[in-house]
Amino acid sequence: MSAGVLFEFVQMGQVMRVAAIDEITGTEVIVITPLNATRLQMERVAMAKLRRKLESDQGDQPIDKPPNPGRYA
Repeated sequence: MSAGVLFEFVQMGQVMRVAAIDEITGTEVIVITPLNATRLQMERVAMAKLRRKLESDQGDQPIDKPPNPGRYA
């Protein structure tokens, strides 16, 4: 099984809400994009934000400490 990124697309009126979720850490970011953007453009924006988030989180934690798995409702 390969780890990757999951994308969720939800149209909200005239914009698209795109969530990008890292499968390993469970880290999630949200971006709002215009509806006329292509799916690839939406994914790229969300992926860039997720990468920035993951990089900033790595600086906050020791490397040997596992990431916080988050909470589930």
